[in-house]
Amino acid sequence: MTSEVSVREESITTSGAASVLLAAVDELERRYGQADDDAHLHTDELAPPEGTFLVARVAGHLAGGVGIRRIGDADQRLAEVKRLWVRPDLRRTGVATALMEAAERRARELGYRQLYLETGRAQPEALAFYPRTGWTRVETFPPGAFTHEMATRFTKIL
Repeated sequence: MTSEVSVREESITTSGAASVLLAAVDELERRYGQADDDAHLHTDELAPPEGTFLVARVAGHLAGGVGIRRIGDADQRLAEVKRLWVRPDLRRTGVATALMEAAERRARELGYRQLYLETGRAQPEALAFYPRTGWTRVETFPPGAFTHEMATRFTKIL
């Protein structure tokens, strides 16, 4: 485990957060091909009061990030984890775990009761990681929440 991981909330408009988000999108496009995901995720959803973006740094250098956005009806208090990404040279060192633990804490602070996320066949690391960290596979997302047809979906009660 990387001992120097720090995770902090950053505005999605900062260079660090934007860099991590773009790196995540770049990797998804390389794995799946060009996608229309921008139509389903707007960066303002990753901003307070209903969203957030967390950036991990190791020894002060960008290491990864993850976002949270509200989904479903506001009174349900459900959120979705978006764009978990860790620099390739730091994978399997604890950065993803630190990011997800911080995301769960922050989601609780924002008043969310349950989190959802999705991943796909071209992300075998994620398909193995989420069940190991307490996420349960589900077939569907809440009504009104966009999901990719071929995605593998997970949820976690906070």
